[in-house]
Amino acid sequence: MIGKNMIRIFTSLVAIFSIAPLLAQATTGEVPKLVVTITVDQLRGDYLEMFRHTFGNKGFNRLLSSGLVYRNVRYNYPNPDRASSITTLFTGAYPSYHGITGEKRYQPETGQEISSFTDDRYLGNFTTEKLSPRPIKVSTLTDELKIASGGQSDVFAFAPYASQALASGGHAASGAYWIEDSSGKWATTTFYTNKQPAVDQQNRSAESLTFTIGSMTWRPAREIESYNAFPYTQNRYRFQHYFGNDKKDSYHLFKQSPFVNMEVNNMAIKVLESSQLGKRMNPDFLAITFYAGNFDKALDKNYSVEIQDTYYRLDQEIGRLLDAIDLSVGLKHTLVCLVSTGYFNEQEIIPEGMVPAGGDFHPDRSQALLNMYLMALYGREQWIRKYYDRHIYFDRKLVEDRKIDFADLQEKAAAFLVQSAGIQQVVTSYQMMQATHNEHTLFLRNGYYPGISGDLMLELQPGWRVVNPESELQVRERSNAVIAPVIFFGCDIRPEKINRTIEATEIAPSISYRLRIRAPNAASGKILEELY
Repeated sequence: MIGKNMIRIFTSLVAIFSIAPLLAQATTGEVPKLVVTITVDQLRGDYLEMFRHTFGNKGFNRLLSSGLVYRNVRYNYPNPDRASSITTLFTGAYPSYHGITGEKRYQPETGQEISSFTDDRYLGNFTTEKLSPRPIKVSTLTDELKIASGGQSDVFAFAPYASQALASGGHAASGAYWIEDSSGKWATTTFYTNKQPAVDQQNRSAESLTFTIGSMTWRPAREIESYNAFPYTQNRYRFQHYFGNDKKDSYHLFKQSPFVNMEVNNMAIKVLESSQLGKRMNPDFLAITFYAGNFDKALDKNYSVEIQDTYYRLDQEIGRLLDAIDLSVGLKHTLVCLVSTGYFNEQEIIPEGMVPAGGDFHPDRSQALLNMYLMALYGREQWIRKYYDRHIYFDRKLVEDRKIDFADLQEKAAAFLVQSAGIQQVVTSYQMMQATHNEHTLFLRNGYYPGISGDLMLELQPGWRVVNPESELQVRERSNAVIAPVIFFGCDIRPEKINRTIEATEIAPSISYRLRIRAPNAASGKILEELY
């Protein structure tokens, strides 16, 4: 007779062998040898469709026809920009967790505006800026890959701006590089101890942007008659933009042109090939950031020929990158993720004689009126330190010294400000920290980080323009979202079009799942069901 223990063992074995095929079915194919993220700053899904007739077959069209295409990704917090959006993508969390609320932040202790990645503990290579990824408060997707591989995976990031490179490279990158604003060199921070020979070689070569920018001219790459996507364009012109040798402005303009994508792509492909990415036991990671926004000097900022040329040239660069990946590693062994940053900076040209809805919001005037009101309540002092990017910072030490109830002061200030023309809502930092939120307050809360964000957060009404003498960019408030696509392509990805809107916080955990690693430690988004 068979004993009870033998029966239990036999039953367990049957259960194991019964479950094994189901597990095999649920598991996707091989872990990719290489992950390539292509983050495109200000990429618009509607423009992709409108300009598609000018594209070839190797770039966007290859991704759109053979990839898993999500029509739209949502960044569920106020005013995403190039720093906060990319940090959100790579952490799988919102600024309320990762701490990067914008490209720059106001530092109350010094009264200065600084980069959100400022870190005086580290020097720069080929830059005087002192930056590091340490201000990111949580782990990133690339951090988790480094941890999972015991440091054996290589992670490289290349971008036009430091914030983009540091956010996508993370805390443990083999190298994170950006184009320095005053020299055009590929810069990095001493936070990263490894040096990449291909980058140093490029910086010292005659091909460096430092030596070539003076001879560059941006002209249409196609006949302008083919740039006919906008039916309201009245003046279709053959533009030409010189970048010149003015160190103050040249590289700023260069980064707003499609030529910056070629520069980023050249460097990324060199490192892809020279570092043998995707050819070792552990998967490697290449993070690339491109640009698809407006050019400041465009003659017609509403419907410019320049933006169509930018997309045409970007399509070529994406095709060139995909070909290089296929030749070096093989697209079937590479997971490619192309994603938009979900916002678009556009300055409207109001026709002469038209009086638009809304008006001009002058922060300096609102600040002065609010301070006068607080003087009447609490005494003749300067209660406000700064208005900065829709946030108001109070002099907390003064409030504390006068033993004033800070929550009460905030509430009174908010009630006063919300009566001002152009202000839709004012939320206090005290309210941000409360446990109960409605859906809209939670949206605002996602963009708030204690100690970095202000004491009051202002929401402007649509149609109102912030008039800031310190900034050339005067953009009218708009509540409608930009259509921002996400495309997965390559390693075991089935082509499919998905019309639902996904969350930006779902991308990092989904890539983590494909890599068979932990999601970043603050990522709470679910894995995209199509990637199971």
